[in-house]
Amino acid sequence: MLYSDDLVKNLQVCASCGHHFPMSRQARIDMFCDEGSFQEWDADMKSMDPLKFTGTDSYEAKLKKNQEKTGQADAIAIGRATMDDRPIGFGVMDFAFLAASMGSVVGEKVTRLIENSTEQDLPVLLVCASGGARMYEGMLSLMQMAKTSGALARHAEKGLPYIPLLTHPTTAGVMASYATLGDIIIAEPKALIGFAGPRVIKETTMQDLPEGFQRSEFLRDKGLIDQVVPRGEQRKRISLLLDGLMAARVPA
Repeated sequence: MLYSDDLVKNLQVCASCGHHFPMSRQARIDMFCDEGSFQEWDADMKSMDPLKFTGTDSYEAKLKKNQEKTGQADAIAIGRATMDDRPIGFGVMDFAFLAASMGSVVGEKVTRLIENSTEQDLPVLLVCASGGARMYEGMLSLMQMAKTSGALARHAEKGLPYIPLLTHPTTAGVMASYATLGDIIIAEPKALIGFAGPRVIKETTMQDLPEGFQRSEFLRDKGLIDQVVPRGEQRKRISLLLDGLMAARVPA
């Protein structure tokens, strides 16, 4: 039996088994940003319905339902903050909003986070979680992979660090673009990380998959990610990494 107050105090991690439960976007902001320092950018940016997607529910209806459920305009919050008095560009994806799927708004806000941080000489920390591209927007969603990757290339040219934190789950188009383009890639324990899901891969290849396939520890051992860090250690670890990366920075 777990008490909600105890989970909140322990950053939504079970003290007995170490299981990492989901966190809200505000909890992530409070966890990484100095108190009152987060200044959100483009909070009111909302998705449109370019394809006039219809089905069991229209895309407009799904957006409205998720906006009412979360109190947010879309699946990501971005802005400027300080972490241990160090200015950073900070973003957090919210799986509670349409599985943090990447549509044109998510891609645009990630791009603006990176471009604004490049202009202001800020390192970037982005907490990633996603079920993948937002199918309701078709090709416009897939285009965000290239756009965000281009912005990160310009950020890197200026010698600025970028650290993505991969949480459960981080999959498909997000994983195949900005989630795995960091200078140092960090993941939470036992997070599902991959492009296609393990069941799809197994059915396609007709092969049994290794134990722990697509979990963060497996991918660390195979070299895709750099570190698996428990939630209680993440802020201190990332703060130290940013100190080192900024000290070693060679401005363009």
